[in-house]
Amino acid sequence: MNIPRLTTFAFALSMMPFSHAAEAPFKVSQSDFGGTGLMQTPSGRMAEPGEFNLGATINDDYQHYMASLQLLDWLETTVRYTRVPDVKFSNDSEYSGDNLYTDKGIDVKARILNESYWLPETSIGIRDLGGTGLFDGEFIAATKRFGNLDVTLGLGWGYLGQRGNISNPICHFKDSFCSRPNGYKGTGGSIDSERWFKGPASVFGGIEYQTPYEPLRIKVEYEGNDYSQDFPYVQGGKAMPQATPWNLGVHYRVSDWIDTRLSYQRGNTLTVGFNFYTNFNHMQATWLDDPKPTLSQRPSQDWSSAANQLAANAGYTQNHVYQDGRGIVVTATAKKYRGRNESLERAATILHNTSGDNIDHFTIIEQNQGLAVSQTHIDRRAFVSAATYQDIDSDPKQTFVDQDPENVSGRELAKQYHAFSYGIEPVLSQSVGAPESFYLYSFGVNAISRYWLTNQLELSGSVYFNLFDNYDKFNYVENSPHVQNHAVPRVRTMFRAYVSDNPVRLNNLQLTWFNRPSNNIYTQAYAGYLEIMFAGIGGEVLYRPNNKNWAVGLDANLVSQRDPNSWFGLYSDDYFFYDASSCSETTAECQAYVLSQGTTGHLTGYYMPKWSLLENTLFKVSVGEFLGGDKGARIDFSKQFDSGVIVGAYATITDLTAEDYGEGSYNKGFYISLPLDIMTVKPSTDRAAINWQPITRDGGQMLNKKYQLFDVTDPRSPWSQRPNRFQ
Repeated sequence: MNIPRLTTFAFALSMMPFSHAAEAPFKVSQSDFGGTGLMQTPSGRMAEPGEFNLGATINDDYQHYMASLQLLDWLETTVRYTRVPDVKFSNDSEYSGDNLYTDKGIDVKARILNESYWLPETSIGIRDLGGTGLFDGEFIAATKRFGNLDVTLGLGWGYLGQRGNISNPICHFKDSFCSRPNGYKGTGGSIDSERWFKGPASVFGGIEYQTPYEPLRIKVEYEGNDYSQDFPYVQGGKAMPQATPWNLGVHYRVSDWIDTRLSYQRGNTLTVGFNFYTNFNHMQATWLDDPKPTLSQRPSQDWSSAANQLAANAGYTQNHVYQDGRGIVVTATAKKYRGRNESLERAATILHNTSGDNIDHFTIIEQNQGLAVSQTHIDRRAFVSAATYQDIDSDPKQTFVDQDPENVSGRELAKQYHAFSYGIEPVLSQSVGAPESFYLYSFGVNAISRYWLTNQLELSGSVYFNLFDNYDKFNYVENSPHVQNHAVPRVRTMFRAYVSDNPVRLNNLQLTWFNRPSNNIYTQAYAGYLEIMFAGIGGEVLYRPNNKNWAVGLDANLVSQRDPNSWFGLYSDDYFFYDASSCSETTAECQAYVLSQGTTGHLTGYYMPKWSLLENTLFKVSVGEFLGGDKGARIDFSKQFDSGVIVGAYATITDLTAEDYGEGSYNKGFYISLPLDIMTVKPSTDRAAINWQPITRDGGQMLNKKYQLFDVTDPRSPWSQRPNRFQ
């Protein structure tokens, strides 16, 4: 299970500035499922890029909860949870108690045609992409605007086409599309393309009317599902009769960031819903920042004052300033502005105001974790000319020349030695849709500290204090009869024992050595208590050419699982009994399986496409051995928006079968990385992360290393520290 560093998601949302496209006659909502332009059927429209919303629709039959994001201008993504009020998660009360059955799904929609004067905006979509097939469906929808009317017509399959009011057009070309396979692949959670666009098909459509009263819209739709095969009814629960296929609804915009809706569906069902909105491209903060320094004609040559200004005003901390011929060299860590040009412009002004006439250029070497990661050459005369607008096209940023940093670690790391820091960071761990509870959470704080023993060797540690959680409901503990998967060790499903059962414990204590053996190669080696569940020794090497959109890294680790009942103890045996009364042999079937000693490591490729269709995105592909000994690959895709917010998802496929892995079939998860400076009044390079996995299982799990060299070397080709567009 990932241990994200964050306040809480509610806090993060409360600090976000919300906005919407006020100039549009319609506010296009993001989630088709349970309410966008229509209520139960999808539209062909896309929201504005970067739009994110959290929403819910509730009636007597279903509770739909979703998080939806317009990831790219042509791609909409949705994570959805559906709870069924009349159906329990399991008939075994000891396993899931009174928790309601919860279906998890992922929806995607891609635009294939932009709206024009004659043509409608047309999209193709797949619902419940990786679920259990209870609500899966495919569609093609076209939407056209006529004044105050938005009209949609579409064709649906699966859940959207159960009515079967039209013959499946693809069936005429291939017989295998005439019927839809039953059930789902593996243990659920797999992409089941064998069902797509097969079986009955239905025409659906609707009209949305924007009333003269701007916050109010009225909707009428004809849906393609007749509810004859819906889950509550098929499971032997109550029937879901449909008096009419026509649904009526009203949509009321409460404010820029929230709307509500009320609909009457199937001629007998009242449904209420709401959505909270923001846009990750439009977020911006109001900073209480120090003003930029102004150019002075009289050099002060007070280098002690200049060093303080470089730290406080330009954000170059732990700086070391020295003269090299006719130049001034600054080596430092950038800790204030995500936009490097802002720091460089301030630093160049400070250095000009301090330097005598014998200085004609400045060199600023940025370091991180003792590693030189970027170098900028600034011609003093050209900078002053641009900063004083001596040319109509003057721009100080154009005088910054990026270079590969010199490998002069002796001088550039002089300020690193004996540096000490400490602090507190919040930690939120969570799982949504678990059998024991819809939402499992643990919130606490890490008391952290770090001390540089030499310029390249860091000693760091943290103690975790669990403040509150509900992981006592989590059943995957030592004496649970529900631990049935023995294909891999218990590398993550013992999370409860490390946090809820032992609320104060050593989280991390390690030595880390950093080095840069050549211009494009960075290395780290580490040993100690590497994370809350594992101790060990390992290393990483990264090849990252300067100003390139790719990198390659390799890490290897020897690890042992930590004893949750001890701060420093490790498991010395791979097995321990969890049900001694029924077991008499030391076999995996009778005993819980931990990892007394194992290996894990991956070869990872990083690629930042320069294609317009995938602007500001990052692909990471890791191939190797995971914590449980299973071998395979993890694919990670993330998108960065103009505000600096990063949203990503990953999927891990290994040599485990779906049955070996357990419910969910394979490991997958989602994350959001938030720049702290969009939630505070001060600029910062720090980030908060929100990570979640639909289900916690042991397959496809990676070691949570303290440092990732790709992140450490970000300034070589900025990804996570790109500037806010509004800076």
